[in-house]
Amino acid sequence: MNIFLTAIGTDSGKSVVSAILTEALQADYWKPIQAGFPTDTETVHQLLPTKKEKLEEAYLLKYPMSPHASANKEGVYVDLETIKIPSHKNENMIIEGAGGIMVPLNNKDMVIDIAEKFKLPVILVSNIYLGNINHTLLSINELKRRGLKLAGIVFNGDRNIDTENVILEHAEAPCLFHLPQLDQVTPDSIKRVAEEVRPQLYQLLNIENYA
Repeated sequence: MNIFLTAIGTDSGKSVVSAILTEALQADYWKPIQAGFPTDTETVHQLLPTKKEKLEEAYLLKYPMSPHASANKEGVYVDLETIKIPSHKNENMIIEGAGGIMVPLNNKDMVIDIAEKFKLPVILVSNIYLGNINHTLLSINELKRRGLKLAGIVFNGDRNIDTENVILEHAEAPCLFHLPQLDQVTPDSIKRVAEEVRPQLYQLLNIENYA
């Protein structure tokens, strides 16, 4: 199963969640569009306790900006039509978007258009802060408008049960897991969380090859 991972905004913890999902699902990891260094591919692979093959980005942009802005600065056009899912060894793959779902790739396409192009189920990272209900529900509404399947939500940060319940009621999708603030983000901590959430992920995502 190929799964698209996105978030309600920037600095939501997508890369840490990507590492957990990649480890838990025994998956490969791919970041189609990267803007800035160090790359999320490097970050995720450094966090993985189980080493994986590195899959090259379709677009590797220099500047830590929105992809369309970084591309414009470099004289590059991010063409959605040229983005192809690379061959990979494992049955499952986590495909991480850049920033939130409505971050522009160019003058017409958004990050979420990658998921729509390949008809991918979506996992949404919702980090907990004042205002995240609005931002999360706006993201969910856009996914529904496009007919994309919301496979589940990962809540990141200090737990707020009331907030989570409101979001889940409107989302009509499960909470895959809650990620508390980790004291240290290391391969060991990624492995620990991945092992804790693995059984529920396979069940909630309807993945049959659990081992």
